[in-house]
Amino acid sequence: MKLEKEKLPKELVARALAVAKIAHRGQFRRNGVTPYIKHPVAVAAPMPTDLLKAIAVLHDVPEKSTVTLADLAKLFPTEVVDAVDALTHRKGESYEHYIERANKNPIARKVKLADLFCNLSDAPTEKQKRKYLGAFKRMVR
Repeated sequence: MKLEKEKLPKELVARALAVAKIAHRGQFRRNGVTPYIKHPVAVAAPMPTDLLKAIAVLHDVPEKSTVTLADLAKLFPTEVVDAVDALTHRKGESYEHYIERANKNPIARKVKLADLFCNLSDAPTEKQKRKYLGAFKRMVR
């Protein structure tokens, strides 16, 4: 399914949020207390369009749940699934390759930058700070 941005249905973000809530049910952020769903919602908050908000809400779904990209393709436009695919860190893939791949998709790039900022604001360890700042530098060069 392929839709132009200006023709996206208004329920796109609501549908993405419903899927993400189910996919992340029972998951928590690294502090073990904050429900995981708060992270993708925080990444989506500054996004200026419904398309970007939907992608941001879904950005960790395939990586952190049993919901697959094929499942998402049944529910969302191609632009959403392609960007979520670019944002999914694959098993065995180096973090550097993942960042380069995400950076090649202009829509995914916007969401990944917001994700990095969100991760940096969530009490990261020193190692995580280096990782996220390094990724940010690679994406903005």
